[in-house]
Amino acid sequence: MKAISARASRGLNLGATMVAADNSGAKIVRLVSVKRGKSTKGRQQYAKIADWVKVSVRKGLPEMKGKVFDAILVRQKKSYRRLNGERVAFEDNAVALLKDEKGNPKGTQIKGAIAREVMERWPSVAKIAAVVY
Repeated sequence: MKAISARASRGLNLGATMVAADNSGAKIVRLVSVKRGKSTKGRQQYAKIADWVKVSVRKGLPEMKGKVFDAILVRQKKSYRRLNGERVAFEDNAVALLKDEKGNPKGTQIKGAIAREVMERWPSVAKIAAVVY
């Protein structure tokens, strides 16, 4: 995974509920784990902007409920600092679901804005976004 150009803060703990921002069929998802996440020994994992995470679908299409998918964290409420000094915070926590290990998105469009850091790390996800902020 490519590094992002921001000092990302610890945005979400395991078990956090988020909005699925794409049109894949999921509505509400729960954070299960963080893939390739860095953490200290003995500390619970956490997710930050543009991280690759595993999520469990809580609400959505009946055939998707309870299933576990890979996803990318595209928005986080907790503010983080970009290298130019500005702080960025979104109004909700949101993910975009993935259909394979290569990072190809499951949906065909993402509702709402996504962070610029997602575009740096996951260009295929940013390609279907309405707004990159």
